[in-house]
Amino acid sequence: INTGKSADVRFGSTDKVELVDIERKQLEFSYKDHNGYHFMDPETYDTMTLQENLIGEGRDYLVENLAVQVLYAEGKPVQIEMPASVSLKVVESAEGLRGDTASNVTKPAKLETGKTINVPLFIKEGEIIKIDTRTGAYMGRA
Repeated sequence: INTGKSADVRFGSTDKVELVDIERKQLEFSYKDHNGYHFMDPETYDTMTLQENLIGEGRDYLVENLAVQVLYAEGKPVQIEMPASVSLKVVESAEGLRGDTASNVTKPAKLETGKTINVPLFIKEGEIIKIDTRTGAYMGRA
């Protein structure tokens, strides 16, 4: 659980397995600095700093006040679960070409978190769009 890796193991019928106490908590992202990613518990207002290796690719979707689920094993945070989708602002996007009417034509767009994804030609700078956090794909306007 601490490393996030899995392994196939066969157990005999008499083998005993130690259970691990797992807890799930909702935290809100506050900000990032040189110490790591800072989250706040909305119930107790306690703050917690998580390192980038625990955040993983979720860092591309973290915006202020985003609620995430953090899994704890034996009282230590071991995994972060992002919501299935997030709404992010497009901060940079090229203009679509006039007359380009082919279906499924996309262009790159830079989001407020710095991540670049492909979006349909009609999306403009300043628009809020919905992104699938599992695939990084455009889902629609928010």
